[in-house]
Amino acid sequence: MLRADHPDTPSWLLIAAMLMSFLAAQYHHRFTVDPIRAVPALASLMALGSARAIGKYTARPRLAAGATAFLQMTLFTLFGVVLAYALAANSGRLWDSRLAAADHAVGFNWPVVFAVLDTCPPAIWLLGLAYHSLTLQMVVVIVALSGTAKFDTLRTMVCAAILSGFVTILISGLTPARGNLFDPSHYVHLWPSIAWLEQELISGLRDGSLRVLDLTMLMGIVSFPSFHATLAAIFIWAFAALPRIALPARAWAILTIIATPVFGGHYGIDVIMGLLLAPPAILAARHLTQRRRPSHPTGSALPA
Repeated sequence: MLRADHPDTPSWLLIAAMLMSFLAAQYHHRFTVDPIRAVPALASLMALGSARAIGKYTARPRLAAGATAFLQMTLFTLFGVVLAYALAANSGRLWDSRLAAADHAVGFNWPVVFAVLDTCPPAIWLLGLAYHSLTLQMVVVIVALSGTAKFDTLRTMVCAAILSGFVTILISGLTPARGNLFDPSHYVHLWPSIAWLEQELISGLRDGSLRVLDLTMLMGIVSFPSFHATLAAIFIWAFAALPRIALPARAWAILTIIATPVFGGHYGIDVIMGLLLAPPAILAARHLTQRRRPSHPTGSALPA
C-alpha cells in the first residue's frame, strides 16, 4: 500500500514514482540535462532541503512543514514536466480534433468568446493575471497553512496536487494535444496563450529535435485534462482552512479556472475533466496522509 505511518511519505513515494516513470518513458528517446542550466534548480532544492533540516532539528515545525511542502512541490514540478516531455516524445496521433468536437458537443463556441473578450482589455488583464498567478497562489497557501500550523490540510493539499498532477500527465500521454489554438495576430488586445507559445516545443519533442532539457525553461504541456484547473480547485478547498483570506483567495482561484481555456489554450473539456479530478484527489490524499493510530495486539486502538 502507498499509505504509510508518516503523513509525508505518500507524497515522497509519488514523487519517486514520477521519477521512475520518466526514466522508463525516455528509454527509447534519451534526454540529457544541460548542466549549467540545472544549477538554479539544484540550488533551490539544496536551499529547501537545508531549511527542512533546520526546521526538523531545531524543533520549528512550521519551518519544517513549509520547507517540506515547497521541496515536494518543486520536485514534483521538475519530474512532472520532464515526464510529460518524455511521454510526448512517445505519443501517437494528436487528439485535438476529438477534443474540439467534444467542446462543440457541449456548446463551447471559442471564436465568439475570443472576439467578445478582445473588446474588453480590463477583463483580459484581470483574467490573464489570474491565470499566470497560480504559482503565487501556491506560495501563499503553503506559507499561510504552515504559518498557522494547519499541517494536516497542508499535507493533504500537497499530496492531492502531486497525485492529480501525476494522473493528468499519464492521461496526457494517451491523449496528446497541441491545445485550443488561436492566432493572437487576429485580435487587437488578446494575449497569446501558453498553447500557442508551446507549438515549437511540442513539435521538437515529437520529431526528436528536442532532447536536451533546460531546467530553467520547463513548461507544462499537458492539455487534457487541465492540471491548471485541478490545482486551482484544490487551492479553493485548501483556502477554506484560512478564514481570514478564504473569500478573496477562493474568488481569485475561480477567476484562474475561468481564464484557463483562453490563456492556457485549453479546450473546455480539458477544464471540465480537470475540475472533476480535484475531489477524488483530495479524498484520496486525505486518506493517504492520515496518521494511523497504533493498535493493541487485540486490535483495539490506543486512547488518544
